[in-house]
Amino acid sequence: MLTITQALVDQIVAHARQDHPDEACGVIAGPEGTGRPERFVPMQNAAMSPTFYEFDSGDLLKLYREMDDRDEEPVVVYHSHTSTEAYPSRTDVSLASEPNAHYVLVSTADTDGLGDFQFRSFRIVDGEVTEEEVTVVETY
Repeated sequence: MLTITQALVDQIVAHARQDHPDEACGVIAGPEGTGRPERFVPMQNAAMSPTFYEFDSGDLLKLYREMDDRDEEPVVVYHSHTSTEAYPSRTDVSLASEPNAHYVLVSTADTDGLGDFQFRSFRIVDGEVTEEEVTVVETY
């Protein structure tokens, strides 16, 4: 189960809407071993694509060094889907390299604000996708 604050959910959704029609992507870092997402780190989609996301390798290296220095780990890896449901694609599954991370997907297919968009979380380990419950809290 992913427990996440409303403020972080709002930041992910705002980033996804801001980058639409391209996919948005980023990480939420947290203290090592806690599983608690705390620090929102929006990343630029180096692919600049509505159907694919890619972290810039230099930005990603910088982020991992920063997390090492702060005794953090990637608790959430998120991205948006702009025209499909919030479910990991085959490409998403093949690129999932953090077995302890929660993979959050947001669908921005409905951008006029009139319909529900999807905010879902998954574990992806060895190519196996498992959806998990998301609990949104005000504070930890």
